[in-house]
Amino acid sequence: MSGEPSSDEPGRIPSSRAEFCRGFSEFHRFLRRFQFHNTSVGGVDLDEKGDLANNLNIVNTMVLRNGSIWSVKVGSIERQASGEMELTIEQDAIVWPPWYKQMLPYSRCTQSCLPGHVKVVLEGKPVCCYDCSPCAEGTISSQEDAEHCTKCPEDQHPNRNQTQCIPKHITFLSYDEALGIVLVFLGLLLSLVTLLILGIFIKFTETPLVKANNRSLSYILLLSLLLSFLSCFLFIGQPRRVTCLLRQTAFSTIFSIAVSSVLAKTITVVVAFMATKPGNRMRKWLGKGLANSIVVLCSSVQMGLCAVWMGISPPFPDSDWHSLQGQITLQCNEGSVAMFYGALGYMGFLAAVSFTVAFLARKLPGAFNEAKLITFSMLVFCSVWVSFVPTYLSTKGKYTVAVQVFSILASSAGLLGCIFLPKCYIIVVRPDLNTKEHLTAKSESGS
Repeated sequence: MSGEPSSDEPGRIPSSRAEFCRGFSEFHRFLRRFQFHNTSVGGVDLDEKGDLANNLNIVNTMVLRNGSIWSVKVGSIERQASGEMELTIEQDAIVWPPWYKQMLPYSRCTQSCLPGHVKVVLEGKPVCCYDCSPCAEGTISSQEDAEHCTKCPEDQHPNRNQTQCIPKHITFLSYDEALGIVLVFLGLLLSLVTLLILGIFIKFTETPLVKANNRSLSYILLLSLLLSFLSCFLFIGQPRRVTCLLRQTAFSTIFSIAVSSVLAKTITVVVAFMATKPGNRMRKWLGKGLANSIVVLCSSVQMGLCAVWMGISPPFPDSDWHSLQGQITLQCNEGSVAMFYGALGYMGFLAAVSFTVAFLARKLPGAFNEAKLITFSMLVFCSVWVSFVPTYLSTKGKYTVAVQVFSILASSAGLLGCIFLPKCYIIVVRPDLNTKEHLTAKSESGS
């Protein structure tokens, strides 16, 4: 028998690629309708691509001690609308044998991200392999393997673990806290000291020492210092519309009157010394008129600035939600920051002029040596307010108010102590020095 073998002969190797593909296609048509059976499902079909066409349940089977079999569904394999298969496992439903003491099997590259963290996909690695990163500040995640963190509402902030939002604490400089109590105590103490000094000056108003240093200016300065100590109470407590309007205007105006009084005292000392020289025309400027004019003029400028401030953009109660973590600070918004620093700058200008004039007049004869006291007092005053600006800008929350209150108390106490305490010492302790003869002798000796 001769001739080529038939192409349908079993075991024959195809002689060409086309013949191989035709035979494989016929075989694939057979597999396309493949079906198998198992004990859990009546029949499992494969689709035309050879993938599962049915949804499957994953069952946890246990053989109990009495020999019975107990089964519970712990997961499933389900086809999604997109055509992809989704595997779901309920880990808590799985029952492991009592004798199994090892770590449970883990099917992922990494452990689950705890609440308070967010998944970070690693480039070039499978989706199931990711890193865990803490939520950003101000955000939380309350579930494991969170895809993103949620930002807390403005009036809430994350707890320590960043797993839930909790209400922010409302704060302001109050009379109940330690810082507020200390500032109130200092304000009251300095106010009482000022009243005591004022009483001493009124009682000994006819003595040479009190008369030589312009009594009216001394009284104006003491009253303005008393009001400055009392103005600190406008800064303590929950901000209200009235207190916000009064605190800065009262502070600026009162301090301008105080510094203007110091400036008037200094100029009066210089004019009085120059008027003692024969033929000098400065004698006509002596008297209360010059001093009062300086106080009224310098204070009126500050009052004008405050009036413009109140008319353009007055202070008002406000809340700071973001400066301090977990706190809402109740405060007074200055309205116009430029006007606030303008009023502060004008007060600094008056202080600088007072210091300069007093420094130049510090070597006048002994009868007019108040310039020495003013020089040192303005040095303390300027030092306090120069350090106030950077400190004020660097603090946050209620401590900003505390810085301003402390600066008011410290600078006012500097004026009170440097100018009036030495005089009180002479009036009360050394009355023998509080005589016209002693002042004249000092003036003649040039000490």
